[in-house]
Amino acid sequence: MSTLRWLLVGAGDIARKRVAAALRQARGSELAGVCDLDPVRAGSLAAEHGKVPVFADLDQALKALDAEAVYVATPVALHVPQALRALAAGRHVLVEKPLGLDAAQCRAVVEAAASTGRRAGCAYFRRLFPTFGQAREMIAAGTLGRVVLVRMAYYSWFAPEVDDPKRWRVVRTASGGGPLSDMGSHMLDLLVGLLGMPETVFARCASLVHSWEVEDTASIVMTLPGGAQVSAQFGWSSKTWRHELEIVGTEGKLYWHPFDSGKVVKTIGRQVEELELPPAVNVHQPLVQDFVDAVAEGRDPVCPLAEAARTNALLDAVYRSATERREVAP
Repeated sequence: MSTLRWLLVGAGDIARKRVAAALRQARGSELAGVCDLDPVRAGSLAAEHGKVPVFADLDQALKALDAEAVYVATPVALHVPQALRALAAGRHVLVEKPLGLDAAQCRAVVEAAASTGRRAGCAYFRRLFPTFGQAREMIAAGTLGRVVLVRMAYYSWFAPEVDDPKRWRVVRTASGGGPLSDMGSHMLDLLVGLLGMPETVFARCASLVHSWEVEDTASIVMTLPGGAQVSAQFGWSSKTWRHELEIVGTEGKLYWHPFDSGKVVKTIGRQVEELELPPAVNVHQPLVQDFVDAVAEGRDPVCPLAEAARTNALLDAVYRSATERREVAP
């Protein structure tokens, strides 16, 4: 298999922690260059990964660098514009999540990817967790019976100072939303991937603790095709922590907690079994490997852009619902 060479766009937190290493370490993959508006940050990351070329301008990088694929790891507001430029330059594209600020923005890049014939995906890496595969197989086989209830929660404390590089995550024009967009998008993607798009949504979002223009606390009730009910809570407003998913059927249930640890409590009737299905040490590496293989095999990656856009459509529905006032009658 020929080597897929990557231009990494964005040298921030996620690129430094996981993405750059995954691009280097995946089979048939090579990090060829780094592009970031901050030359010092880009240079530091490049030096850690083989002293690859550094660029401050994406268009210049696309012209100068011999790379077949682009990984977009910038703030959400830049995802679609940069992906469009990469696709127009004939590159394959893998974009951090969520795909865009809203569904309308996402549609533009979905259409562009389809017209170019390039491979294009979104970094919902939890679709490659062994826990996801197990849940999908059990649901498809009917082991859980009819799914009747899904419960998910992800809350912690996040309070970046004004000069924190991660502050953009609480600026709506840069991020699209607060914990619902940042953390919740991963769990909503899993919901869509496992059980389909919800048919109804009722939500409340508020900034209860922080003085932000985005929510720090969100609660959602949804109905899935077939009538199963979903409750979800997301927040950056508690110094406690919880990250869990439970899928309940007429015959059994699955409970993931902690969500990313790989620990699963599987219950069928009254028989309870604890399983260990740990993810990869670098959770981005299976994602990158899948994308490299998808290019080589001429198939879609694990989460193509059209699928990622559905999560944005669900986020849009949640935020629309949150603006509706429904007072309790006295």
